[in-house]
Order: sequence, then structure tokens, then C-alpha cells
Amino acid sequence: MLGNFSYCNPTKLYFGKGAIGYLKEELPKYGKNVVLIYGGGSVKKNGIYDEALRLLREAGKNVAEIAGVMPNPTLEKLYEGMKIAREHKADFLLAVGGGSVCDYAKALAVSVHCGEDPWEKYYVRFEEPSCEVVPVGCVLTMVGTGSEMNAGAVITNREQKLKIGHVFADEKVMPRFAVLDPTYTFTLPHYQMVAGIYDIFSHICEQYFSGEDDNTSDYLAEGLMRSLLHSSRIANKDMQNYEARSNIMWTATWALNTLISRGKTTDWMVHMLGQAVGAYTDATHGMTLSAVSLAYYRHILPYGMKKFVRFAENVWGVDPAGKSDREIAEAGLSAMEAWMKELGLVMNISELGVTGEMVKDVAGAVLVMQGGYKVLGREEIEAVLAESL
Repeated sequence: MLGNFSYCNPTKLYFGKGAIGYLKEELPKYGKNVVLIYGGGSVKKNGIYDEALRLLREAGKNVAEIAGVMPNPTLEKLYEGMKIAREHKADFLLAVGGGSVCDYAKALAVSVHCGEDPWEKYYVRFEEPSCEVVPVGCVLTMVGTGSEMNAGAVITNREQKLKIGHVFADEKVMPRFAVLDPTYTFTLPHYQMVAGIYDIFSHICEQYFSGEDDNTSDYLAEGLMRSLLHSSRIANKDMQNYEARSNIMWTATWALNTLISRGKTTDWMVHMLGQAVGAYTDATHGMTLSAVSLAYYRHILPYGMKKFVRFAENVWGVDPAGKSDREIAEAGLSAMEAWMKELGLVMNISELGVTGEMVKDVAGAVLVMQGGYKVLGREEIEAVLAESL
């Protein structure tokens, strides 16, 4: 591994059936005023809300609620939450839901005591918090984002049609703990399950497709990808398979808790392309990624040929015999495409509502990252999006 880095992940995880019971150990560590944050109401239908609220009451907490956090949390919703948390004098934020709910809780954590507009401070200037950060805990009900064990928070500004993520450097932004019960994911619709699976896969790829050195992180990434491919095929046929769903949940956490990014420059252009599509369509995040991935990777393949050959052989089992490097690399992407179609992922941005007339505007909302094998110019971004239609 080349270069120096630091690594610290302070989030404590509780994993397995009934893990929510560990709230009894965690809640006494925090103040009396708790804000319970959740999404569209599924947690009330499946009983998770009632169980979380019961444990909060037993711990003697004074509870306020922020309901209705949407899949792509908006700036307006963040402002609403800031008002509630300030009025409640929040000591602790408990997010019960998927990655968007966890993201929202972290964005709120750095905004409650912020004396400036959080959009300008955190999503335009990308500054770190200079105020008190309210501690966050997560009870995860959907897997994909890895938000339960990282310091990232994505917010959508609908007025400006921008969807931007900020991965904070301040460790206090990371959840203090996260509860991961695979059975909580069993009630997800198939569409949401496979979208989450692809989000996991994309997170790994974004870190893997960078650098040329012999890096331990790449070996870890390949193992995670192979595990995900195996479990995803089982879960795709049997959504109630606990072993497969638990492996997917665990892989999601390790895909984006910064471990496999160590020693890497990382890419993240698939996410920048997908987030721009999401800002214009409000489409499910994982599906925006699946819709742009193949066009992007085929575009940059010549610039990262060595890694794409390795990807084909080590992840997809492509036999290199009698093939050129280009043929091996392309066979790997073809195998990836076949797996994506097997899962039932969205393969084109037109399925999400993007038209040819929208491509230039969507391209204008794409943030350009520097860490991958090719830094894209504006014309290239438009070309990749057009190829994704």
C-alpha cells in the first residue's frame, strides 16, 4: 500500500435478531430529551416504532418525533427538523429507518446548533461543524447506504435541483451505535431490496476502481463483492432467507465504513452521476446508480484496464485464456450486466424519467471528482448520460 492514512471508526454495532434490546444499554448514556426520527410509516406497521418507543419510555426519555423523512431527504425537511430539535432541546437523535433516515439524522446533528445556514456551510463550502454536534444512534430497517457506520449525509435541494453528500471528517458526526437486525429488512419490497444491493455493490466499486498499487483494500473489496453476488442471488429468489439477508446487511456496513477506502484515492463518479439523476427525478438512489454504471465504466475502461481485467477475473471468474486484456475486461462488465438484469435493476435513466432534452441540465448538476482513472469533462459527462438513456 502506498501513502499514509489514518483510520478510526467509533460506531458500536449490535447485530442479529432482537438486537434492538441493546437500546437498554445505550439509551442511559445520553440526555433526557430524545428526538425519534423515522420515514413514511412502515416502522409503525411492522411494530419497530412501538418497540423503539417502548424502550425510550422505559429509559425515562422525553420524546419528540420527526416523521415523514423521505427517501431523498430535502433541505426543507432539514429546516423542519432543526425547528423541532431546537424546541425540544434535543440531547440525542434516534434514527429508525433506512439510510436516508440515518443520513438525515446526521445532517440534523450538525445543524441543530449551527449559527449559519447548513446548506451553505456543509453542502456548498463543505466545512466541518464548528458547533456542538448532537449524538446520533441508528436502528436500521433497510440496507444499502452504510450510513449506520459512517459520517456521510446526503441532502437534496429541490429548488436548485442539487443532491449533494458531505462525508464529514469529524468523528462526532458518526452514529454512536447502530442496531442491525436482518429480520427488519424482510418486509421491504423486492424493488427496494435489489436497489439496496446495487447501492452496496456500487460503494465497493467506487473505492476499488482507483489506484494502481498492490493494495490490501482491493483484496478486501473483492471478497465483499463475491459475498454480495452469492447472497444477492439467494435473496433474489428467497427474500426471507435469513442467512443471505444477514450477509447482505453485514456487507453493506463494511462496504462504506471507510475501511476499504484506506490507501485509495477513490472514484465516486457513478454516485455523482446518479445523484444528479436523482435530483431531477427523485428516483430510488440505488436505481439511479444501476442506470448509469455500465455506460460510465465502459467509458473509463481504457484508462483503468489493469484493474478492470483483475475485476473480471477475481470477481466474475472470467477465464483469461485466449483473450486480450480488452476482451477480458469487457467480459467482466458483460457478466456484471447479466447479474444486474438477473436482479431486475433499472438499466437506463429513461426508465427513471430522464429524457434526451434533460441530459444537458442533469449533466450540469454533476459534481466532478478527481480520484478515478479518468477525470471527466462536461462533454464526457453528457456523453455518458446520453449513453445511459
